[in-house]
Amino acid sequence: MRPLPERLQAARAARAPLLADPRTTALRLLNGEADGVPDVTADAFGDGGALVVLSLYRDFTPQEEAALVEAAVAAWRPRSLYLKRRPREARVVANTQKAQLAPEVPAWGEAVEALEARENGLQFLIRPAQGLSVGLYLDMRDTRAWLQGQVSGRTVLNLFAYTCAFGVAAKAGGAARVLNVDASRRVLEWGEENARLNGQGVDRYDYVAGDVFDWLERLAKKAERFDVVVCDPPSFATTRSSRFSAARDYAALAESAARVVAPGGRLVACCNHAGLEARRFEAQVRQGALQAGRTVRPVASLGPSALDFPEPPSAPAALKVRVVELP
Repeated sequence: MRPLPERLQAARAARAPLLADPRTTALRLLNGEADGVPDVTADAFGDGGALVVLSLYRDFTPQEEAALVEAAVAAWRPRSLYLKRRPREARVVANTQKAQLAPEVPAWGEAVEALEARENGLQFLIRPAQGLSVGLYLDMRDTRAWLQGQVSGRTVLNLFAYTCAFGVAAKAGGAARVLNVDASRRVLEWGEENARLNGQGVDRYDYVAGDVFDWLERLAKKAERFDVVVCDPPSFATTRSSRFSAARDYAALAESAARVVAPGGRLVACCNHAGLEARRFEAQVRQGALQAGRTVRPVASLGPSALDFPEPPSAPAALKVRVVELP
């Protein structure tokens, strides 16, 4: 196996087309096993990859971490590098310290409070010191681009909106209205910042903080319908009344979402749970639509870009996006 610095340099070289595109300055620089570095990913943001966010998916010793940071700085020469520790145990241990998993100070270089990154010409605020997620899920880039080209004059419901990147893309594509729903007011305010960053108007009534299932029920009771419903839930979530697991509960979510899709509209069903195999996911989407009394016509199968998310030989990409039309 080649030395680590050489593998990191090769990973960057493989992203040359993206790095040369001035319209996109947010990309996956290293994708774990597929780039010869298992259990590690790196995302780059800003011109020339000024900010690198390095994520570790197993317990690394301090010596291993230091060697990895040193090699990454030498190979990529960022201005700042932040570490995110995502060991398997951190998902189940309640008292894991946030500061340990996502340090607020960089592992190398200058501190960054916020940085503007571009994706297909749209701008998004990246905040590397605010937890494990920094503001933009890069594996959804191609899906956002697809959405932008599909929604002119249409109404869009963006569920589990996070920082509203799908909403920004939809507005940029000429959507007549976008309603963003997320449990967190804080990330919705971040989404409002993203909209303003792109010169888009902000109506607070279109940024709804609340339980997605509750709001789907409300919208259905009010007979509100949307031409496109984007459903991008976390793999696991706790609501006021229950716990959601994508592997177990996606059919119920798809049913609730299908009830607010306008006749002839589309459901964009997304799942990033590696434990939910693609065929089973597709079956849950179909089942949910049927339970809502809707038939399903497949429209598109989307996923991460092969340019910066090459698939490892041992496993397919976790992200699955299925677009279905509901006549």
